[in-house]
Amino acid sequence: MQEKWSHRADLAEAAITDRHARKLWGIPRTNLGVVSWPPSTKDEFFVHWHYWWQAHYLDCQIDAALRRPTIQRKRRIKETMRGIRIRNIRGWTVNRYYDDKSWLALAVGRWHTSARNKALRALENNIVAGIDTLTGVLPWRTNETFYNVPTNGPAAIMMARSGRLAQACTLTDWVFDNLIDENGLVMDGMRMRMHGPELVRAIHPYCQGVMMGACLEIADRMLADQGVTDVASLDDAERAHDAYAYIARIRELVVAVENNLATPDGVINCLTTGGDGGLFKGILVRYLADVALRLPGDSAASRETKKKATRLVLQSATSLWNHRLEIDGLPVFPSDWTKDAQVPTTSTYRGSIGGAVLGSFVPERDLSVQLSGWMLLEAAAKVAGGSS
Repeated sequence: MQEKWSHRADLAEAAITDRHARKLWGIPRTNLGVVSWPPSTKDEFFVHWHYWWQAHYLDCQIDAALRRPTIQRKRRIKETMRGIRIRNIRGWTVNRYYDDKSWLALAVGRWHTSARNKALRALENNIVAGIDTLTGVLPWRTNETFYNVPTNGPAAIMMARSGRLAQACTLTDWVFDNLIDENGLVMDGMRMRMHGPELVRAIHPYCQGVMMGACLEIADRMLADQGVTDVASLDDAERAHDAYAYIARIRELVVAVENNLATPDGVINCLTTGGDGGLFKGILVRYLADVALRLPGDSAASRETKKKATRLVLQSATSLWNHRLEIDGLPVFPSDWTKDAQVPTTSTYRGSIGGAVLGSFVPERDLSVQLSGWMLLEAAAKVAGGSS
């Protein structure tokens, strides 16, 4: 089964490389993903800058390289990092949006350790420095009073991975203390108004994913710090460990996603279109795969959670593949994983609103949608192979 999913992930990579991968402004040893296919002239010249789309494009390349390292993949990763740095004009850190920077820090951090990469250290420190002293968490962007999960979730993952455990816990605990709805799902965020805090109750699939990821990294770090190496011993007295609360949150979130954001067959089925929303489901399944492979413990509850996460990933991947188009022998993935993909056209973008890119009228045209499909197939290959 792993070979099947690995082959399909290779085809997703080939499709995006063929249709979207280009040198930045013709500069040698650079690579970026053109945000549409068929592209507009402005898109081909990277006139509009989609920082966080490129971070996920990089993350997908790293998935493929970790699954099967090749010289070509390693070179393209290096070229993409360079392309992002050059197109951002003044390095990686100059960006108003802390969620954008956190996504890039996560991707680069998978390829380079902080100890070996000064640019990554600078990016991580820049994100940490943005924590609001009043709330103790990160705003969505500078000079902003909106505090949301798409920012604090990936930042918490980054902080846990880079050894900033206390800060990771603060961000994660704030989300679970303030932003869980009646169905157990994670809401979008909270705005601070003159009259007091105002919940933004929208439910996005990637909010569920990043909080699973944050809890998983925190639990792993806590168990390592406590010297717990035998997961069986964890289950004998797991409530005695600080990590238990975070493991329990993961279990509850997986159940909430299964009950509210998936079909009865286990296909992730949330309403997302193109633009920024095209990435949302892919991010969720990335972290579901991590849960399936890395959730600590061997209790009945942990085994059941891993089973549910595995089912959600593989059923979604099967549905995505069954609903793909093929153009010139390479797949085009649907924005809705339960419906057939539409043929991409040169339709214009619907624009942006409030800092979010709305995307094309035919969402399959957007790189974000195709990256989600690639993410899902990489997640399926990981789960089928049983490797993290």
